Parts: sequence; structure tokens; C-alpha cells
Amino acid sequence: MDKSFGTLQEMLKNSFTSFEKLPAIGYVDGPDLTYGDLRKSVEHQIFRLAKKGIKPGDRVAIVGANSPNWVISYFSVISMGAVAVPVLPDFTADEISNVILHSEARLVFVSGKLIKKVNESARKAVDGLILLDNLGDLDKAISSPDLKSVEAYDPFGSLSIDHFEVKSDDLASIIYTSGTTGSSKGVMLSHGNLSTNLSQCAAVEPLDKDEVFLSILPLSHTLENTGGLILPISYGALIKYLDKPPTAAALVPALKKVRPTYLLSVPMVIEKIYKVQIRAKFNKSPVLKRAYKIPVARKFLHRMAAKKLYETFGGRLKFFGIGGAKLDASTERFLSEGKFPYAIGYGLTETSPFAVGDGVKNTRYQSTGRPVQTLELKINSPDPKTGEGEIWVRGKNIMQGYYKEPEMTAKVLSKDGWFRTGDLGFLNPENYLYIKGRLKSVIVGSSGENIYPEEIESVINRFRFVMESVVVERKGKLVALVHFNLDELEQQFKYLKEEALKQVEAKKEELLIELRDFVNGQVNNFSRIQLAVIQIDPFEKTATKKIKRYLYS
Repeated sequence: MDKSFGTLQEMLKNSFTSFEKLPAIGYVDGPDLTYGDLRKSVEHQIFRLAKKGIKPGDRVAIVGANSPNWVISYFSVISMGAVAVPVLPDFTADEISNVILHSEARLVFVSGKLIKKVNESARKAVDGLILLDNLGDLDKAISSPDLKSVEAYDPFGSLSIDHFEVKSDDLASIIYTSGTTGSSKGVMLSHGNLSTNLSQCAAVEPLDKDEVFLSILPLSHTLENTGGLILPISYGALIKYLDKPPTAAALVPALKKVRPTYLLSVPMVIEKIYKVQIRAKFNKSPVLKRAYKIPVARKFLHRMAAKKLYETFGGRLKFFGIGGAKLDASTERFLSEGKFPYAIGYGLTETSPFAVGDGVKNTRYQSTGRPVQTLELKINSPDPKTGEGEIWVRGKNIMQGYYKEPEMTAKVLSKDGWFRTGDLGFLNPENYLYIKGRLKSVIVGSSGENIYPEEIESVINRFRFVMESVVVERKGKLVALVHFNLDELEQQFKYLKEEALKQVEAKKEELLIELRDFVNGQVNNFSRIQLAVIQIDPFEKTATKKIKRYLYS
């Protein structure tokens, strides 16, 4: 099915007409809005926005967790030519208010739980707040969402999306990144950027109108926004939302009820499942622990565990997409040997976001796949020996620039259209991309060697007790900050978690020496760690669960 649209408005009109009676969006435990209902809801909100004075080009912020009303708000804004400013709900009050002020938003859709994060200066700067809970004005009482029909919104009129002319170059969204470097930038994505990325995604993994998505990543992040919203809506698929945070207690029953065919995730989700639930069980049994060291036996164990995991995910999953950060090697080995239907993609908010990726059948171990169609990708100034260098990309899915930041834009966008990703990698002869790490994270050794912390961390994270790690340089030494899996230690020492902490402290030197020997036996000479330090608390992370390195370096 052709997914070549000039604008997202054009895509929506096509879906509203083609899939009118099919279910479109809904909560896991609630009724669904059909595509016909969704159109009525969107056009009703367009009328309300227009009546409040919102015009094409005006910015409208959306602050809230995933919900059908979030989708309605987003589509109503972009369909009338206004600019959506999705804000990550995990942002602090200062960050949220700064985004509202910096973007010069005129209105804010905000959930009742997050109103307190919109400070007084931000409230004074906008023309009003609209509650996402019921799509009513702030001065009205908050009520439970009723998604049965558009009449639930106390309508006073509607305005067809056909009333507005939207062009490909028109700005659709400004997405403020939550970076690992600590700086937040407003990425300007046009209708053409997002529509191009939609067709690129569709070429990699064509869908069917009967597909069912379960949305667990924030819609305010471009990974979920493009891959988990725009893509399925273009095909007439159904998207289900949780009405609570996606913890294990909420996610497991939701998977059983929804039985999704498509699911997007960040590495931390599946890494935690593997390390806490699967690997820990293998290590708990002396027999399985020994068998796990034998490749043939390990593959058999992985196949059995992956089959059980597949049933936990609902038993009909076709595509488990992983993006946002590098996947731990041992976790991917489990997925690959277990024949779990996973695929890995690579990109940034600035690339709308997908730049590289493949379908499940074309996945290559530890590779992010091949460049998407119509995108040019090159390794700039590659190392003559390794072929490694900074990844540059060029295409119609590349952002217009950073909002109000021309100098910052000029640093990453060349005059001839190349976007400097800041990531290091290489292409193999089959054009598969392998990521080495962030350019800013590279540590230069005493003899001028490039040391990639992410590669050392991938080895550290294979150590049986390690949950996550960060490698930094301190006083010329490579230091590993290591967060241990206390659940696994609890099983190992057969104490309560509080006791496990004491046991870790008592055996600190022994454990860290064992870890250091484990790592240094698998890395090159200049990548060997000199010191390992226990990190008791989990590392602070971005919305896509990437560790905020700047806090530890």
C-alpha cells in the first residue's frame, strides 16, 4: 500500500475516509474510537482552537501521558496548520515551563496530574489551558474521559480539516529533546519530514489494517510519535493505550488482554526482562548455570525461554521494534537465538526519527540495519584501518533546524544538507550499520587511541550481577561505575534485599576484582578498566531510558 503523502493532513484525510468504521484508538480497558469518531473529535477540537484564535503557524503545547485525548489534541493542531509542541511528561516543572515559554506556545493541553508543572510565568504567557482529561477548559471540573462518541465533549460545532491548506514545508511539530548531554533543543520537523519518514518506515515493515499496537513509550518522543502513532494510523491499525504507567504490574495484564501484533520499546525494557527474569533463573540453578556455558545448550535454553516470553507478550507479536539506544549484546543474543521477532532501528529526533532499520527477517546481530530508502548515509572521514567515523545522513526526513538556534543548527547541518549525527560507526560490505558510540563520549587514550565507553559497557553488562554501567575517565584512568542487580544477588546470597546490600559491601573487593578480570580479558589493552566502583542507585535516565552520562563524567 502506497504511503507517499505530502503532509500529515493528507494522510489523516485518507485514513479517515478509507477506514471510517474500523477501530482507531482506545484505552486497554476502555471502548475504542473508530476512525470516523476520531475525525469528528479532531474536527470538533479544530473548531474550538480556531474559536480561541489559534491560526496556522501558532504553537500549541501538549503536556500529558499517552491517551486517546492526547492523539486527538495532536491531530487537531497539525491538521489546521498549527504547530504541535509535545512535551515529555517526565520533564521537571522548570523544563516544561521553559519549553512553553521558548516555543511561544499560545495554548497548552495539559493533564490534571501535570498542571502543577506549568508554573505561573508559563500560565501568564499563554492564552489558556485545556485539560487533556476531558478536553475541557481549565475552569471546568475535571471529569473522567468518555470516549464513546464526539457528543461527550459538549460540542458547539466542528470545522473540517479541508478548510485549511497545509503544505509539505509547513512546520508540523517542535520536539524538545531530552539529551544525554544535558541540553534540550527544539527540533523543527515539517509535514514533509514526517511524511517522508512515514513512507520510509512503511517500506521497511508494511502493515495491515488488522494490526494492533500497544503504546508504551511516550507519544511526546519522536520514536513513538512516528513509529507508534503516525505509521499505524496511516494503515488503519488499532492503537491501545495504558491508563497508568507501563510498569510490569500494568504491562503484563495489558499484553494478555490486547495481544499486540506490533510493539515499540527501548532497550532497557527487554534488558531488564532478560537479566531479572531469564538470566537470573539460569544462574540460580547450578545445573542450568553449567549448561548455559555450552553454546548448544544455551541456544536450547534461549529458545525455550523466548517461547515462553512470546506467550507472555500475547502470543501473536510480529514485530518487536527496539530503538532509542544501543541494545545490550547478551540480551540481543538471547532474542536472536530464541528466534524472538525483534528488529533494531537507529535514528535521532532530528531524522524524524528513523534513519536506519530493517524488518525482522533481515536483522543482523549487533547491527542497527541498513539505511532507509531515499536516505543518503556516509561515514565521514573514516579511519583507514577500521572504517569507523562519524555518521552523516541526508534526505527529506532531516529536520528544518533547531528552533531559534541558527548557530547550533549550522554546527550540525552542512550547507549541502548533510546532518552530522554525532554518532560513530561503520558500514559493512552489505551496507549494514554498526554503531560504536557517541563522538562526545569517546575517550582518547594516552597513545592517541579512540576508546569507546559503550563497547566496554556492553562487556561489563554481560557480567552475571550487573544491571547497567557507565565507563568514564578520571585522572587518566578508565573507571567503571557499576549498578548491580540486587534481585539476582538476593538469590545468590539468599538474603533479603537489605541484607544483599550489606553482602555486596562485605564482598566488594572480591566482586570488583572478579568483574575487572572478566572485562579486561575481553577488551583490547587500551580499553582495560583500572577501577570499578559500585553505583548503588540506578543511573538517571532520559525519557527513552538512556543514561544521562554528563551527570557521571
